Amino acid sequence: MRIRVLGASGGELCGHGSTSFLLDERVVLDAGALTSRLRLAELDRLDHVLLSHAHLDHVKDLPLLADLLAGRRRRPLVVHASPGAVATLRSSLFNGRLWPDFTRIPSARRPLVRFASFRHGVPFRVGAFRVAPVRVSHAVESTGFVVRRGTACFAISGDTGPTTAFWREARRAQGLRALLVEVSFPGRMQRIADRAGHLTPRTLPGELAKLERDDVPVYLYHLKPAFRAELREEIGGLGLRGVKILEDGDEIET
Repeated sequence: MRIRVLGASGGELCGHGSTSFLLDERVVLDAGALTSRLRLAELDRLDHVLLSHAHLDHVKDLPLLADLLAGRRRRPLVVHASPGAVATLRSSLFNGRLWPDFTRIPSARRPLVRFASFRHGVPFRVGAFRVAPVRVSHAVESTGFVVRRGTACFAISGDTGPTTAFWREARRAQGLRALLVEVSFPGRMQRIADRAGHLTPRTLPGELAKLERDDVPVYLYHLKPAFRAELREEIGGLGLRGVKILEDGDEIET
C-alpha cells in the first residue's frame, strides 16, 4: 500500500498544503489539498473521500472538487464521515448558500456527492480498504483510523489531543506498518493546543508511549505552517527514533 502525501500541514501557505492523503487512485483521506495537487484526470478517478472531521483545512476542496466533476461522471462521489461531520457539511458547506448543494445536483435521486455516515467503533469498507474508525479528542467530533488493505495497515490519528481509544486500536492492529500522528503547535502554545484538541512536542512523547512498541515508523503531519521551523527544532530536540516529519509530495510504503 502506498500513501501519497498531497498536503501535510494543518493549514495552507505557499508551499504547504492542508491535510490530504491519496491512498490509491480512487480513495483519498481528507480533502485539504485535492484540486491544487491532482490533475483533472486524477480527480475524475476518485470515488471515495474519507474524512477525519469537518474543519475547513480537511474539507475545503470538496466544494471545488464537486464543481469540477459536474457533468463528468455518472457515479456519485461518496464522502464517508461521522454523523457530526456530515451534519456540519450539510448545514454549513453544501447548503445552497455558501455553495451549491451537490448532494441534490443534478437531482436528489442522482446526486454528484453522496454522504455516507459511519459509526465510531464499527469497521466499514471504503473501496479496497477496510477502515476502523475511532473517536479521538478534538474541539469537534473527530476520528482517527486504522486502515487495512490485505495484510498491511496503517493508523492515522486525525486531529486530536491526548487520547486513549485510538492507541488501543493501533496497538492491537496486526500488520501495522506506519503510524501518522498530528502535531500542530509548539510547546509555548500548549494552552491553546489543549483547548483546541491538538498535540505539541510536549505531549507527543507521552502519546507515542501508549503504542507500547517502537518498531513502527512514525510520520508527523498537521504542523501549522506559521510555526513549522519552530516545531521542527522542538521535535528534533526530543531525540525520538524512527520519526519523520512529512512534506508535501512524500510517499509512504506500507
